[in-house]
Amino acid sequence: MEKTAVVTGASRGIGAAVAGALARSGWRVAVCCEKNRERAEAVCASITAEGGTALPFCADVSDEAQVTALFDAVRGALGEPSALVCSAGIAHWGLFTDMTAAEWDRLFAVNVRGAFLCCRAALPAMIRAKHGRVVLVSSMWGQVGASCEAAYSATKAALIGLTKALAQEEGPSGVTVNCIAPGVIETDMMAGFSAEDKAALCEDTPVGRLGTPEDVANAAAFLCSDAASFLTGQVLGVNGGFIV
Repeated sequence: MEKTAVVTGASRGIGAAVAGALARSGWRVAVCCEKNRERAEAVCASITAEGGTALPFCADVSDEAQVTALFDAVRGALGEPSALVCSAGIAHWGLFTDMTAAEWDRLFAVNVRGAFLCCRAALPAMIRAKHGRVVLVSSMWGQVGASCEAAYSATKAALIGLTKALAQEEGPSGVTVNCIAPGVIETDMMAGFSAEDKAALCEDTPVGRLGTPEDVANAAAFLCSDAASFLTGQVLGVNGGFIV
């Protein structure tokens, strides 16, 4: 049976890797980005070249009307989604006391409100079908907090709380809700780190390396699979042992 997955933040990094992993697992994938349609199209082209099915979609996940339009478009083009991976997110680095209210609000708008709006759009059909998979991408900093990343840590902690609550609420309807808490992953968010910084982070990671987007994508694909039907409300730390 053909199945459709929506992946937000899928034009690059973890989201793009998740889209590819799901496509290789037989999912038709909605590759969602905020505005960089060319990058989303490139991800789709890569998936198609491997024999998968993927289409690009653009929406600001913090905008209610755009999220509604996004899911309507996905349903029309690929069918009703039975999996949702919320990977869209932004970061902020700096002292908490220097942060503006606008910066704080924008992080919560994308990272938390975006997950809320996408889950709310996807869940009713999953509940009716008595089957569905939701995966929220948090961070290990949502578990333990990070200096100079207070707002980012707070948003990622909120996703963990949302995961645990939704798992309780939607479990009776056959919908699982899980969370991935990546460690230090080699993505664009690491662009500002020097080689020395990265080397130090590798030393702090028991497995001795930084994570890759594919490390997270493999976990997401598993959580969306039938093999994970008895897993819900869990926070899976894909962090190389950085925190345990």
